[in-house]
Amino acid sequence: MATTATLTHTAALARLGHALSDTTRTGILLALRESPAYPSDLADALGVSRQVMSNQLACLRGCGLVESIPDGRRAWYRLADPHLAPALNELLQVVLYIEPDCCDGDGCACS
Repeated sequence: MATTATLTHTAALARLGHALSDTTRTGILLALRESPAYPSDLADALGVSRQVMSNQLACLRGCGLVESIPDGRRAWYRLADPHLAPALNELLQVVLYIEPDCCDGDGCACS
């Protein structure tokens, strides 16, 4: 049975697309599909500063993709929805052919 996309579905997919458009945010989501983590551990694993990690986690929280769990004076992060990890796993199985003259890794020049 086909499902008609609603504005809510469209907005949710647009938020996911925005999150995946940045390599650091993508790395965070892929790391959190394995297990929850502290921001400092994520920053170290992805080779970014703690400030960059803080900004990217704030973006992902705002998109509703991750949530912060208080742990004393610290907080750890996990994916906000249990469906997200399997969805990311499925996306990793997608094979794309990239037109060399269109997408150069810095964005898509297609119009």
